[in-house]
Amino acid sequence: MEHILPAYNDPLFSIMLIVVISLIIALVTYGWGLHKQQREEGNLLKFLEKFDTSECALETTEMPFEPHMLKPLALLAKAFENTGEYHKAISIYLFLIKNISHDSGKMELMERLGKTYLHAGFLERSKSIYTEILRKKPRNIAVLYELGIVYETMQKYDKAREIIGPLNILGEETKSFETFLNFSELLTNKTMPITDKVAMLMKLLKEDPSLYRPIVKALLQLDTKSAWEIIDPERIKELLDVLWFLPNSQLDLDIITSNKKLQTLYYAKGYLQEPIIQSGIFSLDMLATAKQNGFEEGDLLFSYLCQKCKQSFPVSFKRCPNCMAINSVKVEEKIAKSSPKTDYSLL
Repeated sequence: MEHILPAYNDPLFSIMLIVVISLIIALVTYGWGLHKQQREEGNLLKFLEKFDTSECALETTEMPFEPHMLKPLALLAKAFENTGEYHKAISIYLFLIKNISHDSGKMELMERLGKTYLHAGFLERSKSIYTEILRKKPRNIAVLYELGIVYETMQKYDKAREIIGPLNILGEETKSFETFLNFSELLTNKTMPITDKVAMLMKLLKEDPSLYRPIVKALLQLDTKSAWEIIDPERIKELLDVLWFLPNSQLDLDIITSNKKLQTLYYAKGYLQEPIIQSGIFSLDMLATAKQNGFEEGDLLFSYLCQKCKQSFPVSFKRCPNCMAINSVKVEEKIAKSSPKTDYSLL
């Protein structure tokens, strides 16, 4: 009878039993993982259907997809984005996300899609994309930061500040972002008295000198006297366009006539009659010299370079429209023939 009973105590039997159980667990785990992946893909497709509308400029529904198409189509989408043809870029990104199989590629394309929506001004869509990415990859620093920019642009400053905590946990420096949020919120505050707003701007400037240019521009709209009090003639280059386009009514002649650099600027502009050429800025001194020699048709034209990504733009910015860097603008000027003058400026 003893010989008929299974050898449960046999070491070989125990090993085989463990192997069988391990295989069963592996198969169940694989099946569950496959089911979960398919469910996630289904959820992602449903999620993307919200964005696949008639607004998309390219017809991709009948377009066949092959894996080798991924790189050239992604490059084409980036080219469309760089030229401002955002709807075409969005169409391609949606097409690729729906057709590629690997998760890392999907997430990278989702990031590009979110950034394209941000640049195009579709803030709600950008927010939805970034939120979906963070649901799966909550430690994505770039997406966290860009979601903060979305909230900032939407003037949802409390929501933007909620991003700062996770970024700090991940080791990111967020002081400049936090200060810029405070500055932006202060500018949009419609209920604060002007005197309080001016005082807060002065305080912010002491905390973060990199806000010099935007704070001077803001103060010139709120309290011209306070603005002139913080204008540093040694930093005239940073404000050259702002000072150049100031109307007569906003000039402080006492401050201007006490500084040779400012005198040169406003002599070249035509607001002062006494010749002086000592600004240290080549184009400004050349313009003043030409005026002294009887050439009255000179003017300055301005462009704006982002010192981080090196992109140039025709209008000034607080955040770079391309890389979203804060206060990275560098004013560049060149001499040109003047056009009919007005006192209006978009600066």
